Amino acid sequence: MATLQETTLKGKSALITGGGSGIGRETALLMASSGAHVVVCERDEEGGQATVTQIQEAGGRAALVVADVSDDAQMRSAVETTVKETGGLHVLFNNAGIFPDGDGSPVDTPLDIWEWVIDVNLKGVFLGCKYGIPAMLESGGGSIINTASFVAVLGAATSQIAYTASKGGVLAMTREIAVEYARQGIRANALCPGPVRTPLLEEFLADPEVRARRLVHIPMGRLAEAEELAQAVLYLASDASSYVTGTTFMVDGGIAAAYVTPE
Repeated sequence: MATLQETTLKGKSALITGGGSGIGRETALLMASSGAHVVVCERDEEGGQATVTQIQEAGGRAALVVADVSDDAQMRSAVETTVKETGGLHVLFNNAGIFPDGDGSPVDTPLDIWEWVIDVNLKGVFLGCKYGIPAMLESGGGSIINTASFVAVLGAATSQIAYTASKGGVLAMTREIAVEYARQGIRANALCPGPVRTPLLEEFLADPEVRARRLVHIPMGRLAEAEELAQAVLYLASDASSYVTGTTFMVDGGIAAAYVTPE
């Protein structure tokens, strides 16, 4: 049994969606440095290639697949390419997600925004699992980590109905997958980050008033760093978490534990 001190992904392959920035990029870099052969799946070719280049320059193994996670054929192809490039699939990190302008209250959110968010954040995770699970079974099992959010467990401080609903769906889907495949060597866990200092959130928190409303709910008083979430993903991906499945893995700076936060 692996320990935290011995955490390694040597000999394993990992497919990471949304690996061109933020949590996805930091996780790709960390997994590669831990021995994994990483395939970055990214719609933004420039961002994805930058991650791959960083890995390769550091002596790691990585490849890029350009794909839209909400497209059935593209995700099937992404998994097929991963298996062809690396010889199998042992770690699947369904991380890609969006949080567009216009996602607000139920009465104000346009239908096209709702459908776009659900397509990427929920359907994208479903498609990753749909095609990733058979490849993982062929590889002898593995670990699935799906990015949900603390708002899958708690109501958000600001209106974001499509995002919150999509992440709630990811959480429920992850539990079901964990139960169904537990005896077939596949573990599935939902990573639930609190607010993370990524380009996506920094853009949203550009308004000082919005930022202040968010930070007051975080007992630690700061946003998480993407590297901190990557460490949590590495744990869930590795054999150090061999008896961990079906969890709501909160990495939220204490948000879920707080009733009121001191000023």
